[in-house]
Amino acid sequence: MTLSLTPIEHGDLCHGWTWTIDDEDLLAERVARIVLGQYRHVAKILSGAGLPGPAANAEQANAAIKQLTLADGADPWHRDGWLFQAISWIAAHQQPSASLTRMPHIRKADKGFDGMQLSLDAHGTSVTAVVIFEDKATDNARDTIRDDVWPGIVALEKGERLNELSQEVSGMLDARASVDPLFDLDNAIANTLWQEVRRYRVSITIGDTHNSEAARAALFKGFDESAPGAAKRRRADTIYLPTMRSWMAGFADRVIDKIKVVAGV
Repeated sequence: MTLSLTPIEHGDLCHGWTWTIDDEDLLAERVARIVLGQYRHVAKILSGAGLPGPAANAEQANAAIKQLTLADGADPWHRDGWLFQAISWIAAHQQPSASLTRMPHIRKADKGFDGMQLSLDAHGTSVTAVVIFEDKATDNARDTIRDDVWPGIVALEKGERLNELSQEVSGMLDARASVDPLFDLDNAIANTLWQEVRRYRVSITIGDTHNSEAARAALFKGFDESAPGAAKRRRADTIYLPTMRSWMAGFADRVIDKIKVVAGV
């Protein structure tokens, strides 16, 4: 495994996982394939398939390397955010809580939802859970959660962005219908009770300040107020990166090296 996921509970506040990187080299290779557009291969590998990786050409490699290369004087936020979203997508596949996972973003500054998973009922006739990802690579975990994540979740709870959410879910179900001719896409959408199915998965980088169980619980204070209801609606994941920006810079370089190997350039 590229990551180890350790479950952790915080009573009625939330549940979730802490991530630990087991093999940074392998993680970089899988992120490299995601940025090359080979996410389907990565998904198959994470599901246990032993398949050789597809090749890439020089044009694909150059585009991927450009995406991970900062211009002189540019802030690393978008690059680091995209890298973290790719890692989050891998973690979601290692500990899936749903039957369908949306493909990862390929653009650094995509304004859509960070990620999404769906669960269907036993008959496949309706959506029972829509898990919305909030992925944050930051040096200020509590400020980011309090000032950015919670307001966004509150807005979703009020029904804002429901048109975007409906379109994302429809697209994911459409992909399911394309490989299952018996799947009734329109019925699944019609039977979705939007107010009841929304769940949230907040994943964030942490440093020394929040690297304990008590501090981690304090980090997610207010989750139950932002998304009230059963604790299963609130998933909170963390990864300990005490020097996050410098780690991301080194990891980006390692991913670029992997891209070159895959493409043979």
